[in-house]
Amino acid sequence: MHSYPSQLLENGVEQLSKLPGIGKRTALRLAMWLLKQDEQVAIDFAKHVLAMRTEMQYCECCHNLSDKPVCNICESSSRDASLLCVVCDVRDVMAIENTASFKGYYHVLGGVISPIEGVSPRDLNLENLFERLKNEPIQEVLLALPSTMDGETTQFYIHKHISPTGIKLTTIAKGVAIGDELEYTDEVTLGRSIINRVEI
Repeated sequence: MHSYPSQLLENGVEQLSKLPGIGKRTALRLAMWLLKQDEQVAIDFAKHVLAMRTEMQYCECCHNLSDKPVCNICESSSRDASLLCVVCDVRDVMAIENTASFKGYYHVLGGVISPIEGVSPRDLNLENLFERLKNEPIQEVLLALPSTMDGETTQFYIHKHISPTGIKLTTIAKGVAIGDELEYTDEVTLGRSIINRVEI
């Protein structure tokens, strides 16, 4: 238990310690570092965190994070409109983009179906995924979902809805180990698993 010389310092440490993986001791170290910096550093820090929280939005089309209603990827005309990659969350888009192995568009589900966690298909961006398949010239859907039980459940649900349409359904090759989250997979392995994707 820390004894703080200032209520303002204590308040600052309290807020910083709410960040995941940041305990009170690390929060105090961060607060002391901020106090030693030029005041503009703290102002910029607060300004950019606040702007990120209040101004950032989800792309109307794919649900990726964006600074404007439609994200840069969806706005790009140089990508392959016949190819759509379905991912669990925004971090997966970032991980796949870092591989430079995928040239299509994305659709972010915002999670996976999880009966135990109480997440049903209605809680995810699935309805507008199926809408996109009707309205866009998509010929292949690449499922890049976690290799977990919930990921497999979600894959099965999507497969059931897409198979009558005749759209080709593929999944990333199993270079990504069972239970792995895409964001923690190294870029070479992830890139290879996209190139060597297999049909479902």
